[in-house]
Amino acid sequence: MSNFTLFQRDDCHLCDQALDVLAAAHFPDFSSVFIDDDEALEARYGARVPVLQRSDGVELDWPFDVGSLRELLL
Repeated sequence: MSNFTLFQRDDCHLCDQALDVLAAAHFPDFSSVFIDDDEALEARYGARVPVLQRSDGVELDWPFDVGSLRELLL
């Protein structure tokens, strides 16, 4: 199980950008959850996606960069 979850949407250009930043940061494995068909997740994250969540519940909203990702790993 991953320590991080990326909440995202299908066909989301910001989500694609977030994935590029995660790749550039050589971020460790994370799971992806698509909120499109989940009313509860849609209500919680809606326009906030992409959102990266650590297993302890700490969330990092977009826009994030390599530096903020490294801080999240600490």
